Amino acid sequence: MNTDIQAYNAKQSSADKEICALLSNIIDENLSNAGNKIWHAHPVWFLDDNPIAGYSKQKKGIRLMFWSGADFDEENLNVLSEKFKDAPIFYNMVSEISNNDLRRWLEKEKKI
Repeated sequence: MNTDIQAYNAKQSSADKEICALLSNIIDENLSNAGNKIWHAHPVWFLDDNPIAGYSKQKKGIRLMFWSGADFDEENLNVLSEKFKDAPIFYNMVSEISNNDLRRWLEKEKKI
């Protein structure tokens, strides 16, 4: 994993650190061909130089975002805008993360 992303994860509180570590591991496993870096101060994964998934610390929790998530037709992802195709989900505990959902969303992101 990118050392800058490891450093980002390490700066988080204990609960957030666990969430970030799990998210980055699952994203890395499922997007093995993707590049990743800190982009606009947050971990982001790219396919063909296009951002596809990333996360950041927000007031509501750790925000996992998919740049094409509005096209996933997934109930758990919040489509916030009609103008953009991004859709996030927020996590406050590692137990809230569904590995199956996350893997399915990453597969959809690769195809879209």
